[in-house]
Amino acid sequence: MAYHGAMGGDLHPARGTRGLRADAVRNRAAIIEAAREVFAEHGLEASLEEIACRAGVGIATLYRRFPGREQLIAAALVDKVAEYADAAAEALAFADPWAGFAGYVYRICELQAADRGLSDLLAMALPADEHIEEMRAAANARVIELIDRTKAAGKLREEFVGEDLLLLLIASAAVGQIMREDAPGAWRRFVALALDAFQRHDSCLPVPPSTAQVHQAMRRLAASRGCSGVVAERGPGIGP
Repeated sequence: MAYHGAMGGDLHPARGTRGLRADAVRNRAAIIEAAREVFAEHGLEASLEEIACRAGVGIATLYRRFPGREQLIAAALVDKVAEYADAAAEALAFADPWAGFAGYVYRICELQAADRGLSDLLAMALPADEHIEEMRAAANARVIELIDRTKAAGKLREEFVGEDLLLLLIASAAVGQIMREDAPGAWRRFVALALDAFQRHDSCLPVPPSTAQVHQAMRRLAASRGCSGVVAERGPGIGP
């Protein structure tokens, strides 16, 4: 796949703790756990001050442990990146190539829907970190193998490429973020529609969000952008 991204810094909670006092080790672990939560809720641009506050430490303590945002991102999300990489390997083990490919797409989109930080990471590039980059490169190679395998079985459009999957991940993440309060499962229907377009046979689609749920999500997004009240009751092409 043609997308890349990695991060610099200390990746594992247990790594880089040698020589630290017990309280410093506890602070570091608390910062990482808080970062996981805050990044999952707000994305990778989340406030480091909020992370420090949730961890119960001062911002100076956070910067002593993690001088750069990329280092904190790496430590907080390494397990998620490992899960992303493992999912590609597991998909290749399916006897049915299409089942492996479709299952992989659903799994990654589900991970994204539950974690805005991972969603951001999969769609952006950050300064290189050797360990994260190795995991990402291995996962990408497996995904290309999965795509080629599914094509060879005649189940996937020949023109489908790795970049198409990135587009799907970005779009699914957007659907999940916008609809999460009103129709948190809406991304599933979107992914099902996309997968249906990638192949050439009928398939059952999940139930779509209701017109009311779509309108409420649109209002919520407008309000979050400082445009409360500007969304019409009926959107073009949506609802009766």
